[in-house]
Amino acid sequence: MDFNNQFNATWFSIEGLSNLPELRYPVLTIFLCIYLIILFGNLTIFAVVCWNPRLHTPMYMFLMNLSIIDIGYTSNLLPNLLCMFIINNNAISFWGCMSQVYFFVAFACTEILLLAAMAYDRYVAICQPLHYIIVMNVRKSAGLTVTAWSVGFIDASGHLRAISKLSFCASHLIDHFFCDIIPLLKISCSDTSGVEMLNYIEGTILVGTAFLLTLVSYIFIISSIVRIQSTSGRQKAFSTCSSHLTCVCLFYGTLICVYVRPTSSYSPKQDKFISLLYAILVPLLNPLIYSLKNQEIKSSIVKLTSKIKI
Repeated sequence: MDFNNQFNATWFSIEGLSNLPELRYPVLTIFLCIYLIILFGNLTIFAVVCWNPRLHTPMYMFLMNLSIIDIGYTSNLLPNLLCMFIINNNAISFWGCMSQVYFFVAFACTEILLLAAMAYDRYVAICQPLHYIIVMNVRKSAGLTVTAWSVGFIDASGHLRAISKLSFCASHLIDHFFCDIIPLLKISCSDTSGVEMLNYIEGTILVGTAFLLTLVSYIFIISSIVRIQSTSGRQKAFSTCSSHLTCVCLFYGTLICVYVRPTSSYSPKQDKFISLLYAILVPLLNPLIYSLKNQEIKSSIVKLTSKIKI
């Protein structure tokens, strides 16, 4: 790609989370611990699914891919944030910033589509249990996974091309803790209406379609669960999708608060806090939610741990 923006912006400065020097090392310690927990939790889920043949089903293969996304998601943001605290230098190169934008959008889009695929999987499992093996076979689940990854990374390339063509001669200070789309648009001295329209249209189509599919799936799921006569049957059916529903609510709730609105309403302090929720809290909670609410995952972790000790 031929990008012309390199002549007026070769670097940016990221504002970060706090300008108070006394908070530098406490915040560094907290985020380092969070990052290690995210890596450990998601790698554990990944290892357990790979190790246990009983978990080689569409539901757990989707969960394994979700763990990969969460690792990539946070590894795109947190190491750079940690380096800012360690060396006390908030500068980032133009291409380093564009790389953050690309992978952030790619992983976010992939996760949105993967959560929709997981919702469809739960719909088939609960509403059409007799046809589950036929409908959600290995070929279809693999196709949904590959589609989610492909669309996510292709969609991100469109955002990257549009943003990298903007001029940033007015300011190089990004009022955020990473290179996000909206803060970059705020400091551009180019006309950003075309980029905003592209973000709005692509976001509406992608997020809207995935959200609608997820919503419809859960409407059918809940209606089917309600019709189950036995209390134990209802609890068992709901337990199979409660973990996924919790993760969907967390991810969509925080994402919509930041991006489904005009750029003019951007509030740095508020948006930094909300961004922390979907960029750090969601990947942190995903493995905990799935491991605590899923008996298969819990028992597999115990077996794998005991085997490692032996």
